[in-house]
Amino acid sequence: MTPETPIDLPSQDGDGPEVWMARAIELACRGEGFVEPNPMVGCVLVRDGGIIGAGYHKKFGGPHAEIEALRSCDDASGSTAYVTLEPCCHHGKTPPCSSALIAAGVSRVVVAAEDPFPKVAGGGIRQMIDAGIDVRVGCLREQSESVLAPYLMRQKHSRPWVIAKWAMTFDGRIATRSGSSQWITNPDSRHAVHELRGRVDAVIAGMGTVQADDPLLTARLGSGISPPRLASRVVCCLHRLPAVDSRLVATADHSPVLCCVGTAVNPRQLDELRRYGVGVFAADCDDAVELVRRSLTHLAAEGCSNVMIEGGGELIASFFEAGMVDECHVYLGPKVVGGLHAVGPVGGLGVEAIEDAHTFGIRGIDRFGDDVRLVYRRRLLG
Repeated sequence: MTPETPIDLPSQDGDGPEVWMARAIELACRGEGFVEPNPMVGCVLVRDGGIIGAGYHKKFGGPHAEIEALRSCDDASGSTAYVTLEPCCHHGKTPPCSSALIAAGVSRVVVAAEDPFPKVAGGGIRQMIDAGIDVRVGCLREQSESVLAPYLMRQKHSRPWVIAKWAMTFDGRIATRSGSSQWITNPDSRHAVHELRGRVDAVIAGMGTVQADDPLLTARLGSGISPPRLASRVVCCLHRLPAVDSRLVATADHSPVLCCVGTAVNPRQLDELRRYGVGVFAADCDDAVELVRRSLTHLAAEGCSNVMIEGGGELIASFFEAGMVDECHVYLGPKVVGGLHAVGPVGGLGVEAIEDAHTFGIRGIDRFGDDVRLVYRRRLLG
């Protein structure tokens, strides 16, 4: 769905707060991929038992959800605003939304979740209360925070939301014992992966994947179709660096490439990569897990809200060992390869006891022909 999709404004007499907030959350999701690093936010204005206005944050730098909702109706006075995130109260790229709601004569504001951004952090709620507006907080909080998860992760924990993606046969292998892996899934599944690449801020791979596959890591959605975001291609380089004739380096002037490097890499090779336009982040460590942690902190500081891992089992294992995998997109192809030495999706030493396993909850199941995509999420951090 694109930001230009018209908003339907149905009349739903007698519906309660949860229905109106659910509508606002639904609208918020339309901004996915377009608004980051801002949060996805939706707003619905209700009066006399029906929706009189609605809006959502459509693109980074554009009007916020509350402003879009107010512009969609002639008169918002006496209405109740249902907003998925606390209205901002500071001048950023746009004026404060809390002031706009006050000026419009809104009599009540129902907020799903507070905004932890330091320049807001309860200030929007206080300003509206001081202006005489009845403010209620917490309606469908969990559902709203699920949509806001990447934004909340960056604000509260100074790192991006991390999505691990892999494709495997339904007996759990990402390659045969000889390393053959193309293709486990069908073209529709692979198109869905490109859609994911097109809405995240960065795609992360390890040097094993770069040397074995020489990937582009770009979002290719078809002729004439541009993705919502141009993701940075990030390579974790503990000991080795991409070759200057790799496809990543060759396209660095079109799509950003960043090498997050450990202390063991060759500094002369780094200088050469810089001459080709490749960015470098020196993590100043020689441990794979620490490289992951420092790289994610750096990416968050550079404005990344969500990233995806397109690496092999060892890189994915480093993210799990760091405790920094929040969501998994697992594609199951209708194939069985068998073999004790066929590779699985997560390498490393692994855990010893099953009670120590990383545990996730199912969030979605999709089918692409005979392929299945399972989407899992870890429970949100506090």
